[in-house]
Amino acid sequence: MLRIESNIRRLGGVLVTTALVLCPAVSHADESGISFWLPGLYGSLSATPTTPGWSVATIYYHTSVNASGAAAASRVVQVNGVPRSVNVNLNVNLSGQADLQFIAPTYTFAEPFLGGQLSATLAGVWGRNSASIAGTLTGPLGNTFQGFLQDALVSYGDLYPTFKLKWNSGVHNYMVYGAGDIPVGDYKPDRISNVGIGHGAIDFGAGYTYLNTATGTEISGVGGVTYNFKNPDTQYQSGIDLHFDWGVSQFLSKQVFFGLVGYAYQQITDDFGQPAVLGGFRSRVFGMGPQIGYIFKIGENQAFLGLKGYGEFAAANRPSGWNTWLTFSISEAVPTTVTPTKRLVSK
Repeated sequence: MLRIESNIRRLGGVLVTTALVLCPAVSHADESGISFWLPGLYGSLSATPTTPGWSVATIYYHTSVNASGAAAASRVVQVNGVPRSVNVNLNVNLSGQADLQFIAPTYTFAEPFLGGQLSATLAGVWGRNSASIAGTLTGPLGNTFQGFLQDALVSYGDLYPTFKLKWNSGVHNYMVYGAGDIPVGDYKPDRISNVGIGHGAIDFGAGYTYLNTATGTEISGVGGVTYNFKNPDTQYQSGIDLHFDWGVSQFLSKQVFFGLVGYAYQQITDDFGQPAVLGGFRSRVFGMGPQIGYIFKIGENQAFLGLKGYGEFAAANRPSGWNTWLTFSISEAVPTTVTPTKRLVSK
């Protein structure tokens, strides 16, 4: 059982490493229906301690989405430069697909910080994003225009730094984090498909993991809030977003687990600078699906291969559909002498 516990806790580090990548401009609300935060980012074992030293995760992320109404109209407004004061009727549909590769190197410090374990990550992304829009635009004088727009882009995205601090107390694990977007990715406001989002953002949150290594049962939840900075190219500022990711898993052995994952995403303040036709343009989406993971060794190093998928529902003002995550991660071998993370003391 001690060996199983060691594997599970080290797996926590591997999984959490994969949860440090933030959203490129593929398909999701706020400006043009695209958010900085990628729902589903965190999941099982998010708050568990990790192995000190270097680790790296790579994720193949696929998403296929559709939208109509304001979520699709916002892309037409952005690409065609419809004046914000003009009241037009947009009856359009949007389809999008992205195949992206994320890489997220992480360093976990051995020395405790504020009684917990500190880690730092700088993640990046590259891949292909494509989108198409079809529909009609009716102007204030009743003039109607029909059209079809599409494009595709293979390029690089923004950089995403993340810092986390975690504590452990028996079966209870706690985490706080801070993350951001450095907008250096490929972005043009008159293009339907982008890989960068065109503006900076910061995100703060906290998480909890219940991990019973005797039974192999695990439950995790991570909530956060995102503040978006103004897009200097469009003078558009997306509203404040709340998000919550969760995961439930059961270990069948020291190497294999399965379970469920899900997320909830809600924008709580209006966008600033949007055309009147879009209103406040607050976005919302929920998602849920299965997950499975396999732990194994490569030499002395700990490795992980995982697959999870989400079907989205109850979306508002953002494209929705389904997405899958295929993750491979590897971390350093456990050193012979490790400075332990201080445990919380309860009386």
